[in-house]
Amino acid sequence: MPTTPATQTDLFAFLDDLGIAHNTVRHAPVFTVEEAKAHRGAIAGAHTKNLFLKDKQDRLFLAVTLEDCAVDLKALGPMIGAGRLSFASADLLRAHLGIEPGSVTPFALINDRTARVEPVLDQAMLECPVLNFHPLSNDATTTIAGVDLLRFITVTGHRPRIHRFPRRLPIG
Repeated sequence: MPTTPATQTDLFAFLDDLGIAHNTVRHAPVFTVEEAKAHRGAIAGAHTKNLFLKDKQDRLFLAVTLEDCAVDLKALGPMIGAGRLSFASADLLRAHLGIEPGSVTPFALINDRTARVEPVLDQAMLECPVLNFHPLSNDATTTIAGVDLLRFITVTGHRPRIHRFPRRLPIG
């Protein structure tokens, strides 16, 4: 893995070296799930959202789930042994994952050489055979198999934690 934050070229070469099949589609930059739905076109597979979180002890987490999952962060924290979770700052994102806000992705674990960020994956997402993520920037979507996501995370030195994420109940 490179000593400076990985580029898309670095990421794709890393995936190729691992024998992980991937396909990338370029699109306008997107910052929200709603924007992604509007700009990504008809990309096959399950689409995701990624939450960069911290707890009061400054532990860092990357929660990865399906794009329409309304995660109950109050319930997720105790489930993963973290207590109260909040969104981590853009500075922490840049320092530990080497990416900009709007580009959060499990692929950024390639930049977390000290394995400070704990990946927490939603079981419901992993039940989908094909998954889509930003390839280190929010102007493209990369498709890989769910089993390959787990292998990628492990090879980057992280231990993926898999939980069925608690959902917020609809209001009203």
